[in-house]
Amino acid sequence: MATRADGDRIDYTPTTGVAAGEAVVVGSIVGVASRPISANELGALNVEGVFSIEKPTGAGTAIAQGAKVYLYQGQAVTGSTGTAMGFAAKAAATTDNTVDVLLIPGA
Repeated sequence: MATRADGDRIDYTPTTGVAAGEAVVVGSIVGVASRPISANELGALNVEGVFSIEKPTGAGTAIAQGAKVYLYQGQAVTGSTGTAMGFAAKAAATTDNTVDVLLIPGA
């Protein structure tokens, strides 16, 4: 049987435009666009690798290295709210605007 793809990206056609670096939920998978994808145009989302994902700031928003991370309302959070996307590749302080996330589908 022939391999269809390497498995590090999936095809994706959004109904609204997606910005480069934006995290997107597709079913139970979180992918990150490496380049802009126009509405109703075929593009691809990365589903493996380490990506800098926006996170909330302020009290209680620190993320420890190795913590399980979820995408909720377009931001990386801990806890169990949202869609699991992977683990924090390094720690992020409450004042950090982003966290580096190791994407692991089905984490």
